[in-house]
Amino acid sequence: MRGIFRRGLRLDLVAGLGIALAIPALAVAAETPQALATQTALHAETRDRGGRTQATVAVTVTGEDGQPAAGAVTINDHGKPLTGVALNAQGQAKTVLALAGGDHLLRAVYAGDATHLASSSLASTVHAQVASTPDFSIAVAPATVTLTPGQSGSVVASVTPEYASALTAPMFVTLSCSGFPDQASCSFTPENIEVLVGATAPLTSTMVITTQAASTASAAPAAHRSANPIAWAFLLPGALGLAGLAWGSRRRRWLSRLSLVALVGLVTVLGATACNPRYNYEHHGPPPNPATPAGTYTLLVTAQSTNGVTATTHSTSMVLTVK
Repeated sequence: MRGIFRRGLRLDLVAGLGIALAIPALAVAAETPQALATQTALHAETRDRGGRTQATVAVTVTGEDGQPAAGAVTINDHGKPLTGVALNAQGQAKTVLALAGGDHLLRAVYAGDATHLASSSLASTVHAQVASTPDFSIAVAPATVTLTPGQSGSVVASVTPEYASALTAPMFVTLSCSGFPDQASCSFTPENIEVLVGATAPLTSTMVITTQAASTASAAPAAHRSANPIAWAFLLPGALGLAGLAWGSRRRRWLSRLSLVALVGLVTVLGATACNPRYNYEHHGPPPNPATPAGTYTLLVTAQSTNGVTATTHSTSMVLTVK
């Protein structure tokens, strides 16, 4: 009986300990808010501009509580990313797409955030007229990138030729980017893309996005030598001599002016050494590097070509999130 009692007591203690450990975990789980489901809507309007079809795409993302969501949205065409845009405070985003000729199936995909689940819109069918002159379109994939300060990310920019069979010579397209926050930049490899006569396949370039982490401490000041005693041997007597000339030249106006000019020059030379940037760098070292500020940024990727007379420019956007 005594052994049975001890076993039962041990079981009760283990069960009680398990319950005691489970209660805080359940409390934490109850305090942690669950992500809300979202609904994404896309509306596209098309118009003709210069023989090309432009689509103005408006996106709205709302949570199941009726409040606007935050974060980034990718616009896909037949499942392939075209562009990325950041939602504003009202959970809305708008962008303009220059569409290649043919049928397009546009869909907005919301990536979600810490408090909202991902969702996608219904597909919207859009028809774009075929270009009658040589042209191109541009897209990026992925259209959203998330980095922490100090990290780098890669994006593929695709240039798709249109009606390149009408080219009389190769067309060169130059890529650039803008809209970056401080301490962030991008580079393309290659920066210039050559479109050959009759080309139809997309041509790609790798876009590398670079951010900067904050330095932990300032660099040590550069070593410098102490003041030269020989220099002071000349400067101090010279200064005293000039002061004596100024004191003893009260009756001689020209000598007084000369001594005053000399004193001003000496003070300027001595004082400037402690105020110039080199002095500050040698004695205090360079300042620490700041980090790329956190936030969500809409970047613009631009492709431009020219035939020597007119330039053709098309742009798309992407979203950079720095955490």
